[in-house]
Amino acid sequence: MPLHLTRVFANRNYAWFVGGGSPAYVTSWMQRVGVGWLAWELTHSPLWLGIVAAADLAPMLILSPFAGAYSDRSNPVKIIRRTESLLFVQNLLLFVTMITGTLNITLLVALSLWSGLVYPFHQAARHSVVPAIVPRSDFATAIALDSAIFQVSRFIGPSIAAIMIPLFGVAGCFFSHTVGTAIYVFALFRLDFPPPKREPREGRSILTDTKEGLAYVARDIGIWPLFMLLSVASILLRPIQDMLPGFAGQVFDAGAVGLAWLTSSMGIGAAISAVWIASRGKLKGLTLVVYAGFLGLILSSFAFLISPNVWIGTIFTGLSGFTLNTMSTSIQALVQSSMPDNYRGRVMALYGMIWRGATAIGALAAGVAAEKLGLQLTFEIASGICLIVWLAALPLRHKVAHVAERGREAPGSPRS
Repeated sequence: MPLHLTRVFANRNYAWFVGGGSPAYVTSWMQRVGVGWLAWELTHSPLWLGIVAAADLAPMLILSPFAGAYSDRSNPVKIIRRTESLLFVQNLLLFVTMITGTLNITLLVALSLWSGLVYPFHQAARHSVVPAIVPRSDFATAIALDSAIFQVSRFIGPSIAAIMIPLFGVAGCFFSHTVGTAIYVFALFRLDFPPPKREPREGRSILTDTKEGLAYVARDIGIWPLFMLLSVASILLRPIQDMLPGFAGQVFDAGAVGLAWLTSSMGIGAAISAVWIASRGKLKGLTLVVYAGFLGLILSSFAFLISPNVWIGTIFTGLSGFTLNTMSTSIQALVQSSMPDNYRGRVMALYGMIWRGATAIGALAAGVAAEKLGLQLTFEIASGICLIVWLAALPLRHKVAHVAERGREAPGSPRS
């Protein structure tokens, strides 16, 4: 194992944070498969799939900037402990309502909205914890290793769900995630490190801090082009993941087992990508990796859409998982490695807003469009638009690389 991987995982707080969260990563994907399949079984409607996904993801669009500003003012460990406890309660309610027969599509949307309202604060705090518990030189490795473990769970979780749903029903997935979040809450209370230093905020409102964070990103040439590419991918192509129940049930006629195979394949590809980036252990060349990842995502998504059966489809969902994670993890590593601590919560909250919130717009829009055009044609059009954007952004790549890969020279000052 490379020395930088051994060094970062030997950190006690990092081991508790990532190791304690690993069971929840696995069970969260079990629950994701369960929620998606239950929504499809209840409605057989791409529109309802989009609504459920939007309920979980859309609050990111509104709350993320404020959640980031709040994280920059507060102790992120306390925030993540509280939010994970709230997610535990939501998981428990999903399980209880399922086994009592009271869970319908309306309540499923409401409980998805619960997690959607909590998660912006959870994610903003999470992005502030990892940099606080590892040296700056290990940021790229720590972030990619955390991503690798999360992405491996994308394979393990759906694979277990494929076995569990036929045997125990969707309730088995919900119960598993309740246990997984309980373990994560316990691990979070084992963390022990000084809270990050915060600048005095007397007389400054959260709204002012939020505007300041947005202005910072808009002026930094090493950030905004990367966030633009991530936004386009999140809106137009990432929603394929939320529509996989529709592809499995309607396009491939493969049922819940086919859904689990498609989701697992995407997770395997993403896990391989994250391990590769973690083993790489350096920033140089990551901008080229971002651009190559985006192009690969476009091509693999289009190939998936024209696949004749679910087995060919799993090959290309694996490739799309690899390329999407290559792009997103590389962007996160570039931004985190050059980010001053006093802006970290706000800027990474914008990353989370794009990664989850923008996807909500895309999932809902794709659901509406698919009702009229069908799932395949809807995303074929989206793939074409992404290719145009990639070609338009290509001339910026050298300037972005020059700025983003050199790190931070003047803390707190945007680079241009």
